[in-house]
Amino acid sequence: MAAVKLLAIETSTEACSAAVHDDGRICARAEIAPQRHAELILLMCEAVLAEAGLRLQDLDGLGFGRGPGAFTGVRIAAGVIQGIALGTGLKVAAVSSLAALAQGVVRTRAASQVLAGMDARMGEIYIAAYAAHRGEATAVSAEAIGRAADVTLPQDGRWSGAGSAFAVYGEVLGARLGDHLAAIYPQTYPLAQDAATLAVGMFARGEAVEAELALPVYLRDRVVDAAAMPP
Repeated sequence: MAAVKLLAIETSTEACSAAVHDDGRICARAEIAPQRHAELILLMCEAVLAEAGLRLQDLDGLGFGRGPGAFTGVRIAAGVIQGIALGTGLKVAAVSSLAALAQGVVRTRAASQVLAGMDARMGEIYIAAYAAHRGEATAVSAEAIGRAADVTLPQDGRWSGAGSAFAVYGEVLGARLGDHLAAIYPQTYPLAQDAATLAVGMFARGEAVEAELALPVYLRDRVVDAAAMPP
């Protein structure tokens, strides 16, 4: 792992979290706190920086869960990290929240293949497939949104299913995957400590961007369109 001091945040689901990656050491805070992300996230950032003994000016970069996920939560993460980036001049790694979800299962369950899925509401799910490569969840399919009965699923291998999509649509997804489903972890969330790990890799590959390019990803275009309409 590259020697990088990095602050990451994740607020795309009910889980609100912040973490500092300090040359391989992780200081993290996380709380399941629906509707409280805006209240908690800056306090969490202060707490993990204090634990690491770092100030913002000591950091090499920033990372955030850029979605997909809950519209408000994704916007909070993007807004907070852009504000910090503009104030410090630091570059940002915009980490897929589905990848962070998969990374958590790689980290805690030593899973080699993870199907990360989140409930997208309106009868749909966000989903993508990841394979562990040197301890890092690497995408093997594009992020997608659709009905659990219709989204494209892996046709071979053994997969660990993770995330709220498996809590809500576990029967449908399990029936479709059949023997390809090795295990499910429906109460798993994308967390900042896993986003931080992936962000470090993105910095090493030159994939970090300036603050104004650190944008959220929603996948569901019609939600963005509706939110952009004047009241």
